Amino acid sequence: MRLCFLVEEQYRYDGMPLDVIRQLTAWGHQVDVLWPGRSLLPLSEAVRAGSHDAWVLKTVSGGPGLTLLEAAAAVGLTTVNDVRAIRGVRDKALAAVIARGSGLPVPVTYAAARAEEFAQIPEAEFPLVVKPADGSSGRAVRLVETPDRLPAAGAAEPAGPGGAAGGLLIAQPYVPNSGTDLKVYCVAGELYATERRSPLHPGHPVRERQVPLTAEVARITAEIGAVFGLDLYGVDVLLGPDGPVVVDINDFPSFRQVPDAVARVSSAVLRLARKGAEPAVPGPAAPAEPPLAAIGGDR
Repeated sequence: MRLCFLVEEQYRYDGMPLDVIRQLTAWGHQVDVLWPGRSLLPLSEAVRAGSHDAWVLKTVSGGPGLTLLEAAAAVGLTTVNDVRAIRGVRDKALAAVIARGSGLPVPVTYAAARAEEFAQIPEAEFPLVVKPADGSSGRAVRLVETPDRLPAAGAAEPAGPGGAAGGLLIAQPYVPNSGTDLKVYCVAGELYATERRSPLHPGHPVRERQVPLTAEVARITAEIGAVFGLDLYGVDVLLGPDGPVVVDINDFPSFRQVPDAVARVSSAVLRLARKGAEPAVPGPAAPAEPPLAAIGGDR
């Protein structure tokens, strides 16, 4: 197969997706890589119907790669994930509306251009978690204990993707938890649960590891894939006093702690490219194909 990967500058040295690109190449597939943040792109040639079997995007929110992926979809090319699904989760305000409207357990969400506007939220709903609507990788996520601390939460961020200054902010009531986030990954139907330290509790010691996946969290994760139309995605879940709560959704995440992540993601990309990236129905994990021998893990 012939595939095109769009890789933003931030992921220039990351195992995801570079190890996947190497693996696909080693399996005999042709992989072209475009760097939308640092190169001249001949659009009329790069985005041409029939030139690639599928396009794959690894980008930050607000980066130029999404526009290129939409261009590829506009001429009928397969994209992984579906470009409409990516747009739905990149905007965290939009994602919260879609998720709550579908009955998913997502906190009440407020939006404002300035953090000070959140002072209108009833004090009983504090503490709040405030973050950029176009943020990624836990950047600029702040826990605001009381309304008088809101100005500090709106301190200007460096301009650029993944938390650009001047963008929309969202706020959600803090969900009491142990300080450990549950990250659930879906690899085209296979689900894996992992633990990691919460960005709101950086001093809390947590060993990142794979953990058992409960039926309730598996059901919620599967519903997210169906609602948003995602095939390769991650879901951040907090185990609050009233049960699991979804606090973030990411397309094409790092897949850290997923066993044989590079082989599994590479195989998934091929399967999705072959069937036109139709939404998968998540279920029990199954061995990746081709064989996993001599395959490096995710970084």
